[in-house]
Amino acid sequence: MAKSSSAQKTAPKPAPAGGKGSGGKGGGKPTNPMDAAKAKAYWRRNITIIGILLTIWFVVSYLFAILFANILYGFPIGQIPASFWFAQQGAIIVFVLLIFSYCWIMDRVDKEFDVQE
Repeated sequence: MAKSSSAQKTAPKPAPAGGKGSGGKGGGKPTNPMDAAKAKAYWRRNITIIGILLTIWFVVSYLFAILFANILYGFPIGQIPASFWFAQQGAIIVFVLLIFSYCWIMDRVDKEFDVQE
C-alpha cells in the first residue's frame, strides 16, 4: 500500500495547455509584449490602412457605379459602358484586390511592429 501512495506523489503534473496567444509558455502571457505607445501606433496604422481601403471601395462601388453612372456611360470598357462594368464586375474585382492588398500590407506592418505570426 505504501508503494501505490508514493507512486501517486511522484507522478508528474500535466503541463498547462498553451492555446493561441499564450506564447507556448502557458499562463496566457505573450512572449512579445507590446508597450502601450507601440500598441497605439500599431492600431493607428491599422485603422488608417482600413480607412484608405474602404475609401477606395466606396469610390469604385458607389460613386463610379451609381452616382457617376450617367457620366461614365459614354466611356466604354471593352464593348460595354464603364458605369455598367463598375456596377457588374469592377466593384467585385476591386473588392477582392483590396482584400489581398490589406493582407499584404498588414503582413508588412506586423513584421515592422514585430507581431507577426
